[in-house]
Amino acid sequence: MKHLISAALIALTANAWAQGTASVEIKDPWVRATVAQQKSTGAFMQLTAKADSKLVEVKSPVAGVVEIHEMAMADNVMKMRQVPGLALPAGKAVELKPGGYHVMLMDLKGPVKDGDTVPFTLVFEGKDGKRENVEIKASVRPLGNAAAPAKADAAGHGEHKHQ
Repeated sequence: MKHLISAALIALTANAWAQGTASVEIKDPWVRATVAQQKSTGAFMQLTAKADSKLVEVKSPVAGVVEIHEMAMADNVMKMRQVPGLALPAGKAVELKPGGYHVMLMDLKGPVKDGDTVPFTLVFEGKDGKRENVEIKASVRPLGNAAAPAKADAAGHGEHKHQ
């Protein structure tokens, strides 16, 4: 019994330590739901780093390809492009949102439905080059979510061009 209690305390302490040492706070992660046959969608969240760092990679088992993207208007055309990383200045919230920076999930392995949960691994890199993996779960929200852009297509892209 003594060993069982000790093992439980060690596991709880290790879990609390791992969650408490993350260098980036992640708030309100969510994914836009898809419609039948849709092969891509976006993921959004707010990131606040304790020290200057950057988001350099995102992985998820629900998609064949996961990329960090930037969406912007140029000459009245919405353009989207992959970025190699997203700078996270210390103490400043960086919003990944529709119409701006976001995570693109492409080559989806199946539909992403309202109420589902999508697992992600976010990879952050500090100024020293050290990488940290943070596991999160994002809730799936319906297409008509108020946070979604009003004139976007089902994939959340509107009229854009990949560069």
